[in-house]
Amino acid sequence: MADVEVTGPAVDRGDEILTPQALEFIGALQRRFGARRDELLALRAKRRADVMENGTLDFLPETASIRSSSWQVAPAPQDLLDRRVEITGPTERKMAINALNSGAKVWLADLEDANTPHWSNVVAGQVNLYDAVRRTLYQADPGGKEYRLRDDAPLAVIVMRPRGWHLDERHILVDGAPVAGALVDFGLYFFHNARELLNRGSGPYFYLPKLESHLEARLWNDVFAFAQDELGIPQGTIRATVLIETIPAAFEMDEILYELREHASGLNAGRWDYLFSMIKYFRDAGSEFVLPDRNSVTMTAPFMRAYTELLVRTCHRRGAFAMGGMAAFIPSRRDAAVNERALAKVRADKEREAGDGFDGSWVAHPDLVPICEEAFGAVLGQRPNQVERTRDDVQVGAADLLDVAATPGSATEDGLRNNVSVALQYIASWLGGNGAAAINNLMEDAATAEIARAQIWQWVHNGVPLDGGPAVTAGLVRSVLDEELASIRSAYGDAFDEARFAQARDLFERVALADDFADFLTLPAYDLLD
Repeated sequence: MADVEVTGPAVDRGDEILTPQALEFIGALQRRFGARRDELLALRAKRRADVMENGTLDFLPETASIRSSSWQVAPAPQDLLDRRVEITGPTERKMAINALNSGAKVWLADLEDANTPHWSNVVAGQVNLYDAVRRTLYQADPGGKEYRLRDDAPLAVIVMRPRGWHLDERHILVDGAPVAGALVDFGLYFFHNARELLNRGSGPYFYLPKLESHLEARLWNDVFAFAQDELGIPQGTIRATVLIETIPAAFEMDEILYELREHASGLNAGRWDYLFSMIKYFRDAGSEFVLPDRNSVTMTAPFMRAYTELLVRTCHRRGAFAMGGMAAFIPSRRDAAVNERALAKVRADKEREAGDGFDGSWVAHPDLVPICEEAFGAVLGQRPNQVERTRDDVQVGAADLLDVAATPGSATEDGLRNNVSVALQYIASWLGGNGAAAINNLMEDAATAEIARAQIWQWVHNGVPLDGGPAVTAGLVRSVLDEELASIRSAYGDAFDEARFAQARDLFERVALADDFADFLTLPAYDLLD
C-alpha cells in the first residue's frame, strides 16, 4: 500500500469503498494496463493525422477477415435479454432510487458524462452503487420525504458507465502518478460488487464510452480477463455494451465486438458525442464537413441514418444487442403544450428505432419510460428483443458514413445563441458538481456542451455565414456571450453565481475560440476542480 496513495479528502462512508484491498486492486490494474492506455491515447492523435494526410477515413484493410467471417458474441445473461427501455442518469442517491424504481429494464448508472468527477462524487457514487446492489439504498430529504427502493415490482438491472480512457483520477496515485479514471471507476465497482451481483442472479455489467478503435476494446477485454482472474470470478461473467459515439469507432463496429466477444453485450448509438466526434475529427477538413445548427441534425440525416442502420446490422449479425439513442426531454409541470409537442417527438423517435430493428433505447426521465415501452412493445410483442432481425438489406459504405454535406439545414443566429447559452449553463453546473443539468426541459450532460462548443469552433475557423446574417467570428461569439450571459443572469435572479459563470465563460472561450482545438473540454475543466 506504500505505493498507492489517496490524496482526496474524507468522504462519508469512503472507508467502506477505499479499503486497502480495493486500493491494491486498483494499483494492480494501473501497473498492468496504465502504460498501454497512454500508448493508445497517443495513437488517437497519430491516426487522425494520418487520416487528414490521406484525405479519408475508411474500414481497416487489415481486419477485413474479421468483418467477412462468421462469429458471434457470447450469449446474453438472463437479466440482459430484454433491454427495451434503459434509463440513464448519475449515481446521486435520490436519482438512483428513482431510476431503479422507474419500470425501465436497465439503469445506466453514469459515472461519466452525467457526473462531475469531484472526489466526493466519485466516492459517493461508489457508495450508492454498493447500496443499490444490496437493495439498501435509501434517502430522506430534510423536509422528511423518504425515497426507498420498491418491493412490488422488479428493479432496473444496473449497467455502470465508467469514465473514458482519456480522463485521469488525480486523487489516487499509484507509484506517484494519477490512475486512469476508467480503472478507478471499473475497479472499485467490480471489486466490491461482482460477487454480490452473481449471488443475486445478476452480474457486473458495463457501458464503455468514447472508444476510438478495436485496440481500445482489446485493452478493456484484457482488463476484464485480468480482473476476473484476480478476484476468482468466472471468465465471461462481465458483460459490456460499447457506445459507438466516435466516428473512427463507426468504422470498427465488427472489430470492437470481436475483441470483446466473450464479454460483449451490444453497441449503442450515442448521438451528441457522435456529432461532436464528427466535428472534432474533420474540423479543418473543409466546408463539406460543416454541420448546420446542432438541434436541426436529426437521426434521419443521411450520415446519421447510415451509422444507425449499420449498427443494427452489425450487432444482429453477431448476436449482440443494438441500443438506440437518448430521449433527453424532461416533462414540464406547468406547460402542457410543451409536453404535447415534445412527447410526440419522443414517441416518433422511439417508434423509428423499434421499426429499424433496435432492441431498446434510452430515456432520461421516468415519465418517458412508458412511451419507450409502448413503442418497442408494439414491435417486440412478447419477444425480449429482435436480434434475429439481421437487416441484410442494409448496405453502408464509407462514403455513406461521411456524407455530412447532405445534411439539411443551415447555421443560424438562434443556433449560435442556443449553443452559447446551453454550454455556459452546463459548464457552470458541471463546475459546481452537477454533471446532469436540467436546461430548457432537457437533461443535458457533457456531450451537449462538447457539441455546442465544437460547433462554434468549427463555424469560426471555417468562416461560416449565418443564415441571413454575418459570418461567425470570434468577435461575434464574444458579443453573443455578453448578451446571453446577461439573459442568464436575469433568468437566474438570486441563484446566479457570478464567480461560477465567470469561470464558465473563461473556460468556454478557451475551448470554443482558441486556435488549437481541445480534445475534451472536461480535461481543462477538471483542472479547475478542487
